[in-house]
Amino acid sequence: MGASRRSLLLGAAGAGLALPYAARAQQYRPEYKLSVVGNRPIPFAEGAFQWAELVTQRSGGRINVKVYPGSQLVGGDQTRELVAMRQGVIDFSVFSTINIAPQVREVGLFQLPFLMPDHKAFDALIRGEVGRDIFGVMERREVVPLAWGENGFREISNSKHAIRTPADMRGLKIRFAAGAIFTDIYQALGANPVQMSFADLQPALSTGAVDGQENPINLFLAFRMDTLAQKHLTVWNYVNDPLIFCLSRTVWNSFNDADKQLVRECAEEAGRNQIALTRRGLGLDGGDDASIRELRTRGVEVTALTAQEKAAFAQATRPVYDKWAQTVGADLVRKAEAAIRAASA
Repeated sequence: MGASRRSLLLGAAGAGLALPYAARAQQYRPEYKLSVVGNRPIPFAEGAFQWAELVTQRSGGRINVKVYPGSQLVGGDQTRELVAMRQGVIDFSVFSTINIAPQVREVGLFQLPFLMPDHKAFDALIRGEVGRDIFGVMERREVVPLAWGENGFREISNSKHAIRTPADMRGLKIRFAAGAIFTDIYQALGANPVQMSFADLQPALSTGAVDGQENPINLFLAFRMDTLAQKHLTVWNYVNDPLIFCLSRTVWNSFNDADKQLVRECAEEAGRNQIALTRRGLGLDGGDDASIRELRTRGVEVTALTAQEKAAFAQATRPVYDKWAQTVGADLVRKAEAAIRAASA
């Protein structure tokens, strides 16, 4: 056999061997859709954009992730994102645990009123055994959780008066995003809870359809809720809203091992950055309190509850805590309570 013929045959064989890899590479889609509530500049959305940008850049564009903010892929209804991911409508998402709690009862842990007194307690949950257990639960929903983020402790604002005691809640119409537990919490405090999407919140505040709302301070500032009659804000840290960076199992399984590692590392980095952004300006541990000062500059009366004042709210909502602890799972709740005690010791 001549050298030229041998080269031709070897080249053909080599091309044949290369085909399976090329075929696999071609299975990557031109675009992967990432859904998130809200939009930049709020930290919640910023984490999603960073994740998409990191994956796209570090993969050299092979994994091209595009963000669809405002939950537009589900018509603005953020409570449908998990279902839409399982249906193949959404590929990536940064889920709010509040929004997916109706489908994943275990993440309702974070909505138990006054479970977490501070960020140290919050971190003990997401970074420990509780966080790993919840990721295991998510995986059974045919999604792949890769990293934690934080939407922040949710504080309450209203247009009527300062809130310092449970009695101050009486009769106030308060908007919440999702979850029957919030109906129970606010009814236990004598308020009138109203569920609505975030897209509907601003017009509801501006028209007075609701008196108040509960959200992290960074979101209050970004959406200038002080211009929507929200002149009284109480820092009570009644619940925090962890975020979970997820993608569909179908999409995850389509990636090779190196790309899986890349996507995971980008999620973890974006999650760390997002948590830092959420906590910026809150005056934690005596540090930067620019966000609190900004609230006061805008004419918002800021009421920071003492531990004793929070205890009165915790006592008033304890029946709600006990009821929903059974839904979440008594063992998981006990594990969380133990982790928080250890973190506070």
